[in-house]
Amino acid sequence: MKIKKALLSCMLLGSLTAFAQEEQPQAKTEYVPNPYWYVQVQGGAQYTLGEIDFGDLISPNVQVAIGRQFNPVFGLRLAVNAWQSRAGIDFDKYVYSVLANDGTKTDFVAPAGTTKWKWMYVAPGIDLTFNLSNLFCGYNPTRLFNFSVFVGGGVNIGWDFDKSKNVDDEHLLAQHYGHQIEAGIIPENIAYAWTGTKVRAFGRAGIAGDFRLSDQVSLGLEVNANTLSDRYNGKKAGNWDWYFNALAGVKINLGKTYTTRTIEAPKPQERIIEKTIERVIEKPCPEVKPATAQIAEKKAEPFRRDVFFTINSTNPNKEQLNKVKEVAEYLKSHPNAKVEVTGYADIGTGNPKINLSLSQRRAQTVTKLLVNQYKIAASRIKTDWKGDTVQPFVKEVENRVAICIAE
Repeated sequence: MKIKKALLSCMLLGSLTAFAQEEQPQAKTEYVPNPYWYVQVQGGAQYTLGEIDFGDLISPNVQVAIGRQFNPVFGLRLAVNAWQSRAGIDFDKYVYSVLANDGTKTDFVAPAGTTKWKWMYVAPGIDLTFNLSNLFCGYNPTRLFNFSVFVGGGVNIGWDFDKSKNVDDEHLLAQHYGHQIEAGIIPENIAYAWTGTKVRAFGRAGIAGDFRLSDQVSLGLEVNANTLSDRYNGKKAGNWDWYFNALAGVKINLGKTYTTRTIEAPKPQERIIEKTIERVIEKPCPEVKPATAQIAEKKAEPFRRDVFFTINSTNPNKEQLNKVKEVAEYLKSHPNAKVEVTGYADIGTGNPKINLSLSQRRAQTVTKLLVNQYKIAASRIKTDWKGDTVQPFVKEVENRVAICIAE
């Protein structure tokens, strides 16, 4: 058939190709924590809880410690706290009689006033330490200030109680040496006065703040509360005795606390845009012959859900549990589909061994939910884990994940 009219007389052959590149990503330097030892020397003051004036219960205090930081959050230290504790009582004037061992009875008048005493002690203990700054704000060894809490216990070894106390009242001496009190009122709260050397268990908790001067040196402030038996301060009160220490000092880290590693930026992907211009020719409309329409079957897209976890966690929250439920519903509605569950951990925290274990437990958690809770056959699930060797997302926090892909 004859061509009637040419609408386009020239034709452009070939393709125009354009390369669109995004901003060039940069390599990243990350901190890798190292376990390390440290020593700590502190000095300050102690307040022993009591009923007399606050200033009369303040005494000097020192502490030395050696510790081990196992990871950015958890550590252990052996701390030896020592020097002096104080106590005392206020009492009113009263008259009483004392019957000595030889049967002689003597009347005494006890004047009103304050009786104070002090004694020496040393208290070694072990504390578990928790760096809350790294726990909640992420690991950063160059952070200016770190806030920590600790809890522990040990033994308090006290001595010189009988030599140090300032007691010259006859009624106290009578009780101390076992004389019998015939009349009058004896302050019952001094019934636990002790002699010699006493060893008592104590519990301790406290808070600490460290100001970083360098990778090796920091200045620290610490406040701790210590509790032990009612007999510690010599007074009978019917409750545990307490003393509080406020300390300042220096902390020296031994060895390298961290190393650095460089993560190369991924190569940008090239996007190719092709455009073709063709010649358009008008022809008589050919006879249309009926043809059987064929519908190409569309290939189903894989079903994917990313189940995210918080730092150092293997338990998904409510929102993430809903994603596991969606995977189970997909598998139930597609009986021939299978799912691959792969666990990951972010490279910015922990170490390769810890992160491999974390990624394994995250993947296994999702698998157990699918099998045990939603009754998906284990043969339809493939479980894998990559640790921190693969980082599927750019943001570190998004790599604390188990990725589920079903098809």
